[in-house]
Amino acid sequence: MEGRRPVLHRPAPAPPCRTEPVRYRFPNALKSRRVPESFGHTRHINLYPSAPQEAAIEFHPTASFLPLLDEDDLTALTHDIQENGLLQPVVLDRHGRVLDGRGRLIACERASLEPSFITYNGDAPDVYVLSVNLRRRSLTKGQVAMITVKARSVSEHQGRSAAEQEGRSETEQTARSLGEQLGVGVAVMGRASTVLQHAPDHVDTVISGAMGLDEAYVIARENKARANSAEAQLARLREEDPPLADRVVEGDLTLAGAWAERTERVEEDKRQRRVATKLLDELIPPLAQSRGTWTFSRYDPAYSSGSPITRETIAHAMTALTEMDQVWQERDLP
Repeated sequence: MEGRRPVLHRPAPAPPCRTEPVRYRFPNALKSRRVPESFGHTRHINLYPSAPQEAAIEFHPTASFLPLLDEDDLTALTHDIQENGLLQPVVLDRHGRVLDGRGRLIACERASLEPSFITYNGDAPDVYVLSVNLRRRSLTKGQVAMITVKARSVSEHQGRSAAEQEGRSETEQTARSLGEQLGVGVAVMGRASTVLQHAPDHVDTVISGAMGLDEAYVIARENKARANSAEAQLARLREEDPPLADRVVEGDLTLAGAWAERTERVEEDKRQRRVATKLLDELIPPLAQSRGTWTFSRYDPAYSSGSPITRETIAHAMTALTEMDQVWQERDLP
């Protein structure tokens, strides 16, 4: 196919941080495979969709929204691996999820070859996934732009610790930098952002190459025009905040004023969630780590920087942890 790179199986750029080889290879005879997890444990995965599945193989979220190789490319890669072996191991993160090498994993399975693995030990797996794939893959500028804006926004909807937020910022900067290096203009990035915001159902379609970015952008502009109409705005307000919508209908508040108030409430809610998350991130992990140590026995009220900790304080803390556990169960958090 014109424009396609003839050599598919080439070593990926070295991870930005050190990798350690996984000292385990898949046995050919087993349909149930074992992939090393952190701390030396192993788990079973299943590469055969029709076989009884013990635990599905997992992919890192950023790797998951990158397009898989098409059938022609997979066939060529399979033949290359049959002739030359697996030159570049599949890269896992510290939790055993695939960061890079989904195509190589499938090709090894087709070639009946035991894949080898290395574990990425850096702190920016998102950055590694983008850096390897956006430079190596034969992607259109529309696909690169769509992947870039999705990488910059996908983690905004997830609660993250301060360290993860810092990693997300690095991911955003890297995605933007890679887009620029690959010749993706600001206008193309703008169209991709419009698609992400106003035609989210077509994001993955553009990334897969089934739809061009320009076509999706036309749909996104039409959606945006409809959303900006007063009727659509009022309907949306009624879905998100019925009392505010009622005040608009009754004439107590303009539509613009209602949306301004709604936006202010949403931002305040985000602020409160950020503050609560930061507080719990700072309090709970150190407390959990002190379990089974001499920390409690070494406590001395004389060195307290504030009010000394009393049994009453401990009782309140235990009540708070019980309430926290109940909320985590209700929200189905890990």
